[in-house]
Amino acid sequence: MNKSSSNKCSYTYEDYRETADWLLSQTEQRPKVAIICGSGLGGLADLLDNKTVFPYKDIPCFPNSTVQGHASQLVFGELQGKQCVCMQGRFHFYEGYNIATVTYPVRVFFLLGVETLIVTNAAGGLNPNFKVGDIMLIKDHINMPGFAGQNPLCGHNDERFGVRFPCMSDAYDKDLSILAKETAEEQGCSSFIQQGVYCMLAGPNFETIAECRALQKLGADAVGMSTVPEVVVARHCGLRVFGLSLITNKVVTDYDSQEKANHEEVLDTTRMRTQDLQRLISNLLAKM
Repeated sequence: MNKSSSNKCSYTYEDYRETADWLLSQTEQRPKVAIICGSGLGGLADLLDNKTVFPYKDIPCFPNSTVQGHASQLVFGELQGKQCVCMQGRFHFYEGYNIATVTYPVRVFFLLGVETLIVTNAAGGLNPNFKVGDIMLIKDHINMPGFAGQNPLCGHNDERFGVRFPCMSDAYDKDLSILAKETAEEQGCSSFIQQGVYCMLAGPNFETIAECRALQKLGADAVGMSTVPEVVVARHCGLRVFGLSLITNKVVTDYDSQEKANHEEVLDTTRMRTQDLQRLISNLLAKM
């Protein structure tokens, strides 16, 4: 069914429309909230009631995820009375996908009628006050690939999605962030809730010591390899965005350190904190 596990340089409105129309024809769910699950965080989709599952390979024009910890399927269902769609497995630069493919699902979500995008990721802690297992509410981001010209909004602008020059100073919804802090307090996990700036690098290698020190000087609190392109496209489409990072490791900033970042540590930490993160998002949805 997947005519192109494609990695096209650009997509047309008709491509996005074809995917959205196929999904709408296959399910009666009409989600208002989309959730993109980061590494090891796909269990969020297991919370949904009345689930309908679509493997990426069966969806017209949809790419496939190749990363350990990503299940490669869209899950439609209900959570706290809200109709949702969960993306179990996102797409990354380091898999060889271009920026148009990385962000393809977000415009499909927009055409499905989604109004709010929740993005989650696993990230390395740059802020010395952060601990492994902390959950950082994203208040802003630094788009390093964008600095190098890899911005998903480059090229022809289709006004059916959004304006040519969208504002990004309000990328992350302040009201949802306040609601999330209240929710965390109520469920007794405010002791490991942080707020900060997420920086995206392309990956797949973890950062050098010099890079980590530079990012700290730029004002970044956490670093990862995803999220920002999806947020940029979501805001271009007018979606509200709420983002959070699970701090799965502390970055190495000391040349005498024997510590080394690795993906197993990332997945171990997500397993440790999965229940808290799922409850936070579930309870937040109940308040929205």
